[in-house]
Amino acid sequence: MYTPRAFALDDVPELHHLIQHTRLAQLVTFGEQGLLASHLPMLLNPDEGLNGTLYGHLAKANPQWRDLQNGSEALVIFAGAEAYVSPAFYPSKAEHGKVVPTWNYLAVHAYGTAEVFTDAERLLTLVSALTDRHEGSRPQPWKVSDAPADYMDSMLKAIVGFALPMARLIGKRKLSQNRSPADIAGVREGLAASSDAGDQTLARFIPQGVAE
Repeated sequence: MYTPRAFALDDVPELHHLIQHTRLAQLVTFGEQGLLASHLPMLLNPDEGLNGTLYGHLAKANPQWRDLQNGSEALVIFAGAEAYVSPAFYPSKAEHGKVVPTWNYLAVHAYGTAEVFTDAERLLTLVSALTDRHEGSRPQPWKVSDAPADYMDSMLKAIVGFALPMARLIGKRKLSQNRSPADIAGVREGLAASSDAGDQTLARFIPQGVAE
């Protein structure tokens, strides 16, 4: 990921925060079948390994797990909030007109070599933790234990788990930091006033009154 210094995000706790708040990641590998990508929910253990460890699972019918098993380096992409930035947001547009559209966004790329596992107990722990995470805010959370045990046994036999220690983390926080304070404020206000929920979300990440 091309990351100019102005947009680089190096703070590991903040990178972990973005990872944990991105519900669906993209796992990318290269192997005998070329590039493969899968969209997966993942869990982060921030205290395990150099930069933390990611956990997830793939369908056993998905050949991508074999890339992991064969030692292929994996790239996991966490694409966070994003928004189109119109030149109309910049006060400098009225001053000199030398402005163009751009896109602001948050993203983390994690790299590492995974360990693959099929142990039923370990898989059950993983899918239970994933379920609890995403069901936790519901009034009546569904739990893995709500399903018949024999059914869950058959489901676990159809997946392959993986643990991916993150050897490298690259973060990018593109929030118009290369613009003047007035233009940064204009972008924040323009996105906040948008009817699009994604625009409003990104606006909340743009610092108030500071040009980083």
